Parts: sequence; C-alpha cells; structure tokens
Amino acid sequence: MRLSRRALLAATTAAASLTSAPPAQAAQPSRRRTGFENLAASGYEQLRGERIGIVTNPTGVTRDVQHIVDVMHADPRVDLTAVFGPEHGFRGTAQAGGSEGRYDDPATGLPVYDTYLKSGRPLADIFTASGVDTIVFDIQDVGARFYTYIWTLYDCMEAAQLAGKRFVVLDRPNPVTGRAAQGPVLHKEFATFVGRQPISQAHGMTVAELARLFNSEFLTSPAPLDTVLMTGWKRSEFYDAWNLPWVPPSPNMPTPDTALVYSGTCLFEGTNLSEGRGTTRPFELLGAEGMDGRWAAAANELGLPGVYFREAYFAPTFSKFQGKTVGGVQIHVHDRPAYDPVRTGIALLVTAKKAWSGFGWRADNWIDKLTGSTRVRTMIDAGADADEVVAGWREELTAFRRIRKNYLLYR
Repeated sequence: MRLSRRALLAATTAAASLTSAPPAQAAQPSRRRTGFENLAASGYEQLRGERIGIVTNPTGVTRDVQHIVDVMHADPRVDLTAVFGPEHGFRGTAQAGGSEGRYDDPATGLPVYDTYLKSGRPLADIFTASGVDTIVFDIQDVGARFYTYIWTLYDCMEAAQLAGKRFVVLDRPNPVTGRAAQGPVLHKEFATFVGRQPISQAHGMTVAELARLFNSEFLTSPAPLDTVLMTGWKRSEFYDAWNLPWVPPSPNMPTPDTALVYSGTCLFEGTNLSEGRGTTRPFELLGAEGMDGRWAAAANELGLPGVYFREAYFAPTFSKFQGKTVGGVQIHVHDRPAYDPVRTGIALLVTAKKAWSGFGWRADNWIDKLTGSTRVRTMIDAGADADEVVAGWREELTAFRRIRKNYLLYR
C-alpha cells in the first residue's frame, strides 16, 4: 500500500518536485526562488546518492502549498528516510512548549523523530539511529532571537557534527527584512532555549546566514555545512514582496503582521500582562484586567515612528486572563520601514508600568531570559525611559553588528 501511494504521489506532484516549472513560479519577479525551489530545480543534485532526513514543520511548503516532505518523498531522485519535528511538531499540532513525540507520519509512512528540547549527544544519537547520511533544515523563521526554531537549527547542527552527518540548510526570507540587527545581545549566563548564543534580539538574518554564523562563531567544532540560497531576495523586502503563502510557523504566529511586532511585544511574556494569546491578534493585542485608555494615550504621546496605538478591550480564550475582559492596546503599524519593534516593545513596557499600578514581572524573571540580561528589567524598575534603556545596549549591539556583517549572503 505504501508503494502504491508513493507512485500516486509521484504522478500528482511531479510538477511540484521540479519547482522551477509551475507557471506561478515562472511569473515571479526576478525569478525569485526559495532554497527549496533552487534545490528542486537542480534535480536535488546536492542530495544525490544519500539517505536524507529533514528538520521541518508546516512552513516547509512550496508555492502551491504542498509540503516539501510529501514532494520529496514522492520523487524517486530523493531517498528521504526520516523527518525530525521541532517545537509544535512536524505537522504543527502542539501548542507552545509542546511537541508531537515519536510516530510514523500517516501521509508518507516516514518515521518522525522529536527534536524538541533535545541537544548534544542525545540528539546526535537520534540522528545516528535514524540511519540518515544528510540532515536538511527547512523552517520559516520570524527574525527574533527568542523564536526557538533558530536554536533547533543550532542544536541540530551541533548534533550533526557529533554524529558525523552532513547538514544542509534551505534558505527562506526573513519576513521582517534583513536590514539591521536591533535590540540587546544575549549575555551567555542567560542562555536558554529562547537564546543559546549572544545574538541580538532582532537579528536581521536568514537561517542560512545564521547557520554560517553559528558554525564559525559558536560551535565548538563546525558541522559539515552546505547552504542552498534563495534567488532574488533583497534585505529590504518584507514577506509579502515574495507572494509566498504564509503558513503559521507556530499557533500564535498567524500572520506576517504578527512577526513584524513579535521581536518587541514577546517581551510581555515576561510580565503579568496578556501578550494577546487566546485572541485572533496575538502579540498585537496587549492588556490586563484593570488597564484602561491611559496606556494607549501615553504610548501615542511618545510619537514612536511607524506605529499607532489603539485603546482596546478583549477577552482571551486561553492563557493569561482567560475568559476575562481586559483593557490595553492594539498595535497598528502604518509605516513598516520606519517601525522599530524592539524600541517599541521597550516603550510599551515603560508606559504600561506607569499606566497600571498592577504591573509586575513574572516571578521567575523570564524577562531576563527574553532580553538576555537583567539590564532591561532593572533599568525600567529604576525609572529609566525607553531611550535610556535602548542606549544601554548600544555598545554590545555595535559589536554584534560587526560580527554579523561577515555572514550576510544577500544585499
């Protein structure tokens, strides 16, 4: 039965496996192609003769929204033998902080291994047990240090080196552009799965660029790394410039608009305010029980570039304040190139603390893990304004930007 299904998939997805062929792709300006599209257009030359495992999730799709695992599994030129699922799982059924575990994928029959919160030798042992020769990575990132897929990339590269496996990264656009790195740089003593290494809060890089940086700057021994780059991507481009389908990389990242604000407003996970989980606009809606219009007014008075704040009321269906009506703000970005999400996130923390007497940090000081040090929390508690907090990380950000420049692959 499995062989007949493979034959059927091969017949129905042949066009997708040669991703340069479909009319929708041929019509793209400047022949824009993702890493997977370039890989497929080459006839999977970089994978020839090897047993392949792929680290991916629901974002690993073609322009016509076929999953690349289904496409590659159906193509006789690829010996795809295993899939590795990150946080939320390969098919994306798990919420934040969860995974799908080990199972056989019903659609392809392929074994799916769970990588979430696994690293080092235990993850290397999983790669060894899978029997693959080469591990491919293809996941859509959102550009923030604390979005865990880039640390899945890091952990898998480290484990591939330990297991003696080749590692191939298929590149995709940074949806919020690659113009600049912004925000504080992680201090090593605060390393967790929301930040393994000292990069800035908004890194402004693609996953292939990050892989090169990780390999040269942070891994004790570099992995045998290959990258399949995009064609036609410009660092100034937002996600919609590419006419690619947006598949939520995680349940609370429903749109590219969410990604645009996330590197700043995810900081509210470290407070007792709602970051909008349990609403249709997570990370764009922020609030708490007892908050009122004074917060939006105070934020608007700052005149932050590219953004307005609307007084908003909402009732989260899960997470903080579940089932309760809370007050707060909705972020409306009206000038994307001018908007600075990290500075905006800091300004919202500062104004929230002044506007609501109930403001508090999470008891475990999770804010320190998100920002990468104690500095943001202690400065805000001491009464610093947003500009003073931002100035506090200027020197370390300048140093990271110098390192980052060595690994950029696109203009």
